[in-house]
Amino acid sequence: MGTNDNPPEEPMGSELPPQDEPAQPARPAQPVEPAVVEEGVKDAAPAQTGRQRLADGLWPPRVSRAQLIVALLLFVLGLGLAIQVRSNSDSSALRGARQEDLVRILDELDGRTKRLEDEKQRLEDQRRELESSSNQAEEARRQTVEKERQLGILAGTVAAQGPGITLKITDPKGQVQSDQLLDTLQELRAAGAEAIQINGVRVVASSFFSDEGGGVGIDGKKITQPYEFKVIGKPQDLEPALNIPGGVVQTLEKEQATVAVTRSAKIVVDALRAAKQPDYARSSSS
Repeated sequence: MGTNDNPPEEPMGSELPPQDEPAQPARPAQPVEPAVVEEGVKDAAPAQTGRQRLADGLWPPRVSRAQLIVALLLFVLGLGLAIQVRSNSDSSALRGARQEDLVRILDELDGRTKRLEDEKQRLEDQRRELESSSNQAEEARRQTVEKERQLGILAGTVAAQGPGITLKITDPKGQVQSDQLLDTLQELRAAGAEAIQINGVRVVASSFFSDEGGGVGIDGKKITQPYEFKVIGKPQDLEPALNIPGGVVQTLEKEQATVAVTRSAKIVVDALRAAKQPDYARSSSS
């Protein structure tokens, strides 16, 4: 009495393993299979190819200030090299020229320099004469008449004569065009030609050339081959200027034209142009 004969109850969930079975050792954690990990990553974000990663790295561009400066310097360097190569290619014709041709070109340049120096000296002499002359009005009148004569020759309103050359271009196949005659005229002017007429047409600063059927037009007047230039100037400068390598004579001969240059102590340029009065321009001294 007063005592509980039932054994005390054991708490739930605390059963002990049977005594006859030994306890199993704990197994190490198994590594996660790579396939499972990759599958999880793919589910999170699709993998990018190498080309896509390269495109993401290049665009949008991330350019720093230093990179911009380097790019600008490289551009300027490339531009300078291009200009240098072009200038070298332009002078390739002279590099392949013969020694006598180079000497002739130098002589022509020296002649042009001498003509400019002579013109400068002449103008200085005129200035001194005006300053020192006792009769300045008479001296000024004399120089005015001389200047009018010179301008008349340049304008083609008066005839002229003097030493020079005759250039005859025979073009049986009709290959010579107006631009080639214009190049010939420009070369003669650069060599010091003072008065020129072509097939009876006086050529002046305002003259223009055009292609006409079966010939060439000069100031609207048609001329046909053979084209004959009468040129007043220093023959020793005019003839070599036409025969430089790659110059007028070689260019015309490539078109199968025949070129003949003859020096003369007296060339007469007698084709005249009518003096044109300006419509609006007036002398500032009047």
